[in-house]
Amino acid sequence: MEAIIANWLVVILGGLFSLLILSICWMYITDIMQTTHAVRRNYPVVGRLRYRMERLGEYFRQYFFAQDREEMPFNRATRAWIYRTAKGLGGMVSFGSTNDLRQPGAVIFVNDFFPRLEEEQSPMPPLIIGAPCDKPFVAKNIFNISGMSYGAISKPAVRALSNGARKADIWMNTGEGGLSPYHLEGECDLMFQIGTAKYGVRDVYGNLSDDRLREVSAHVKAFELKLSQGAKPGRGGVLPANKVTEEVARIRGIEAGKMSSSPNRHPEITNIEQLLNSLNHIREVTGRPVGFKAVIGSERFLRDLCDTIHRRGLDFAPDFITVDGGEGGTGAAPQVLIDNVGLPLAESLPMAVDVLMEAELKSRIQLIASGKLVTSAEVGWALCMGADFAVTARGFMFALGCIQSLQCHTDNCPTGITTHNKRLQKGLVVTDKAERVAAYAHWVNHEINVLARSCGLRNAREFRREHVRIVQKPGYSVGLDKLYPYPKPSDPTVIDLTKRTGA
Repeated sequence: MEAIIANWLVVILGGLFSLLILSICWMYITDIMQTTHAVRRNYPVVGRLRYRMERLGEYFRQYFFAQDREEMPFNRATRAWIYRTAKGLGGMVSFGSTNDLRQPGAVIFVNDFFPRLEEEQSPMPPLIIGAPCDKPFVAKNIFNISGMSYGAISKPAVRALSNGARKADIWMNTGEGGLSPYHLEGECDLMFQIGTAKYGVRDVYGNLSDDRLREVSAHVKAFELKLSQGAKPGRGGVLPANKVTEEVARIRGIEAGKMSSSPNRHPEITNIEQLLNSLNHIREVTGRPVGFKAVIGSERFLRDLCDTIHRRGLDFAPDFITVDGGEGGTGAAPQVLIDNVGLPLAESLPMAVDVLMEAELKSRIQLIASGKLVTSAEVGWALCMGADFAVTARGFMFALGCIQSLQCHTDNCPTGITTHNKRLQKGLVVTDKAERVAAYAHWVNHEINVLARSCGLRNAREFRREHVRIVQKPGYSVGLDKLYPYPKPSDPTVIDLTKRTGA
């Protein structure tokens, strides 16, 4: 009898073991064949644990761990919202918000007692960037893709962003790494960034090449001269040697296999006069709109810039300024710069808007806000403050599937976004991720109009400072127009400088 039981136990255990093996094989095959989840595709079977733990996490965190809005640099609630939005699942939640509206700095939109009906909304007008240029850029949407260089991010990531940008009708900034074939693949609107090393538009000596500028201008809508970025103001871009492949080196015009390190400023630009000369030169050579990107340290630079423009004439003015907050930046950088240098966007954006308005230049120079603006509400705040556009890099990285593993600089990104490892890149399926990029961009641009209607406006271009309140302490908020009163122009004949010029 005991022998029979033992035999049956062996048969049962053998069957269970066989079933386990078959299940693992089935999961392995399913994981490598599916195209939706990069982690499962790159780490078959074990990668499933990540999604299971993510689902269980919200329950366990109630008792043991940090809450959804406490993690940095982007908390779980924000990342989960982007993931859902990119998958087309919408931003719907239930049982109340976990956003603590008692915290100083919290943004509260001022709802109208009689909000606009959906049929009462008006189409959001495009804006012209560089109206005086030979080839002005008609920008159709408010929310766009910030600069991420090919090399810093992978080939499939660039391809997915380019194709997604075309689907959503938004622009894509190339980053300072030059123009690759993968940027062109989606045939989207492109903004070419010129970094301090002039990658992609440099001659054999590393100087700006007019011939290369003309070649690139045939494929892009505008040029952005990067003075500094949020991750590392005062430090040039860095690409580790293991990321400088033969193709990356060829596109940038540098040597393969050696660390790519840009100067911490443009060697030929030492003052505002030379900055305006450089911008005007690029505009004359290409006929395209030209602006610059910078982290603001104080208003002195902005005031000196405006004074110089008035002295030299509006023809020398930049067509746009990208204001990057000190909290921004996807690239690798010294922690001392990431943590301690550059004003956050909440302080630098109103400073830039007010100085341009006082100088009566706001209608000439478009302002692009950059710095952790990854949700509709954050973009809405920037518009209320006076920005004309908003861009993000990390938001679109989340749309591509980034899980915030903080491995961007190691070439070991588990989702294939910031690595040149072919095995890891296989996890990022371009067609699927392009759809997610487009969905994320679409819903952010859509939801800022939903916010506008709730405030009684026809579209998001009508946002002003009185439509937002900022929490100062629990139970007490102040209107943005009271915190930052609109400055009065020095010329009393100038009327409503906050109006934006449509196409």
